[in-house]
Amino acid sequence: MVLINTPSSVESFRRFIFSSTCKSYAPRSYFEDFEVFPEREDNLGSVYVEAADKVTLKKIRDITFVNARDILGIIYNSKSGNTSLKWRQIKRNNGKVTGEASANSLTNLSESGVLTLDWVENYLRKKSEEVKTNEVTS
Repeated sequence: MVLINTPSSVESFRRFIFSSTCKSYAPRSYFEDFEVFPEREDNLGSVYVEAADKVTLKKIRDITFVNARDILGIIYNSKSGNTSLKWRQIKRNNGKVTGEASANSLTNLSESGVLTLDWVENYLRKKSEEVKTNEVTS
């Protein structure tokens, strides 16, 4: 598990949720519409969008697609339970992602633009330094 605490646009986090939940079967028009978000019920690894204005569009498999505006927050929990992330609005469409992510989620976070190449490089550098420190002290 990797601790995440990074700034992110709501659009990048939206793309992450699509990649992690329903990219293979979501209608392309939903993926391309920045106001459409996937949601999922608690017992399946919850995904919830908190917004000032939200309307249900359609349910496909275990995902309910919603049209949402003025996003205040998004909660994402993976089905496996290995990833638990929250996006919180700071100003308009910009916010912060916090929580824990699995290796698979790290890939989706970086592909969607939530994590930058600089973030990944810094993380790997810190981990490498920790390993070296542990080898010296062992």
